[in-house]
Amino acid sequence: MKELLLYLKDYKKETVLGPSFKLLEASFELIVPLVVASMIDVGIANDDKGYVIKMCLIMAALGVTGLVSSVTAQFFAAKAAVGFATRLRHALFEHIQSLSFSNMDHQGTASLITRMTSDINQLQSGVNMVLRLFLRSPFIVFGAMIMAFTVDVEAAFIFVVVIPLLALVVFGILLISIPLFGKVQGQLDQVLGTTRENLTGIRVIRAFGKEQDEIEKFDRQTDVLKQMQVMSAKISSLMNPVTYIIINGGLIWLIYTGALRVENGILTQGQVVALVNYMSQILVELVKLANLIITVTKAAACGNRVAAVFQIPAGMNQSVNQETGREREVDQGAGRGKKTSQDTGRKEAAAFGQTGEVCFDHVSMRYHEGGEEALTDISFQAGKGETIGIIGGTGSGKTSLVHLIPRFYDVEQGTVKVDGRDVRDYELPELRNKIGIVMQKAVLFKGTIRDNLLWGNEKASDEELWQALALAQAKEFVEQKDEKLDAFVEQEGRNLSGGQKQRLAIARALVKKPEILILDDSASALDYATDAKLRKALKDMEGDTTVFIVSQRASSLMHADKIIVLDDGAAAGMGTHRQLLESCEIYQEIYYSQYQKS
Repeated sequence: MKELLLYLKDYKKETVLGPSFKLLEASFELIVPLVVASMIDVGIANDDKGYVIKMCLIMAALGVTGLVSSVTAQFFAAKAAVGFATRLRHALFEHIQSLSFSNMDHQGTASLITRMTSDINQLQSGVNMVLRLFLRSPFIVFGAMIMAFTVDVEAAFIFVVVIPLLALVVFGILLISIPLFGKVQGQLDQVLGTTRENLTGIRVIRAFGKEQDEIEKFDRQTDVLKQMQVMSAKISSLMNPVTYIIINGGLIWLIYTGALRVENGILTQGQVVALVNYMSQILVELVKLANLIITVTKAAACGNRVAAVFQIPAGMNQSVNQETGREREVDQGAGRGKKTSQDTGRKEAAAFGQTGEVCFDHVSMRYHEGGEEALTDISFQAGKGETIGIIGGTGSGKTSLVHLIPRFYDVEQGTVKVDGRDVRDYELPELRNKIGIVMQKAVLFKGTIRDNLLWGNEKASDEELWQALALAQAKEFVEQKDEKLDAFVEQEGRNLSGGQKQRLAIARALVKKPEILILDDSASALDYATDAKLRKALKDMEGDTTVFIVSQRASSLMHADKIIVLDDGAAAGMGTHRQLLESCEIYQEIYYSQYQKS
């Protein structure tokens, strides 16, 4: 939690001025009971109307000055709190963008969204309240006690008893509440996860008639959340009644003691009124302090959750080999470090081997420690310009295999090499600049077709965009649109068919002109004719791009230079279509399930 306060460093002035103006307002408030006492003991006692009017004007002046101070304090506190939340949200989003796929899988999208929104909003409220009340409320409480001692020492000892009792109640409830609010936010993650899952899968839910089941599931989770919130609210709600009982008990004791001392001529009526006012001020401030503590408790729980995300290591562990590392240091030291990582990558690739070469050397991997192996002892080599097909049953590890090339995940054993270098020796941007990948699910972003294609290369010309569209068999349907490249694409490409989305995703990867192109089951929504045209276009395209095609269709891979057949994470066969059809039982099973055996 403490490390999050670093995001307040640019608001030092506001964090000082906000509480300072609140303390100024509090100082004026502490003077008011003395003015009232003087008005009673001097003005009213002596029937001096002029003096009463004078005291009223002083009180009005104190009120106006206090109001201006309060508004000024609120301005600075709000500016600091909103600025803090904005910077924190930007930093958290940037950190999440740097997380590896493994960490993203472990944390879960729903949990990260909750921390980006609800948790940071709660932190913003906490910072705002702290800057306004954290110093003011204790200042009023202890200031009122000190002022009471200036009025009458014996009566002021009532304050000495009341204030510690109140502190005990407040901090006791605080210690119980903090863990509960943490659990509430955790349950909120689950509710958000279910909501997100339902909204994204609403068509499937309706197709299978599972609306009522999902409603009941959601109701169960929200009921658990409600019970947690009610429990935490009940404990927090004890704060006000218990503090009121203690304060009102103190007031009764104070009035009784004051009456006796007035009767004995030790105190004046005005002084008793001043003491009662000070006790009332303490009551009001402790109610505010109780609300502050509840808000801060929630903010602390949320802050710990946000801080936990920052503690997740960003990206992948770098293990740059010593020779490459020394070369970079020499270049930078000699002033030659201005070359781009892409240029450096080409030189290093020339030294290690041809561009586009990929080598798997006894590779095994698992998604998380202690889990089952997703891939086991995979070895093969893809030469420059070759087409590698990857086929296998559902869950056989096809996607896991290709995700190791851009280093979305790290191997557990063995090595994956690109251009003769271990992928762990690359800087991630340098490695991924070589690779164009089309994921299983075609993801498009809100904007125009041009905007989406330029993700591959932001400097690409219109001619290059049309070339990529032609290769991806998307040129025809784009030309039919009135706006052509400037046609609007809704979020996630909702205004396009599945095949259109896949073809645009492929075109986006081709615009990049990558050395290695990975198509992860990215033509599943295309008909056989379009798929065949796409395969022919990829084979005939300029350059020597190494292509990896993951597919369930044997027809999509028959032309490949090498086909890898996976079964439960292991290589069950490797070779050309003809070789596998003769020697690999699993490949035969897949092939003949799609083509009639002659």
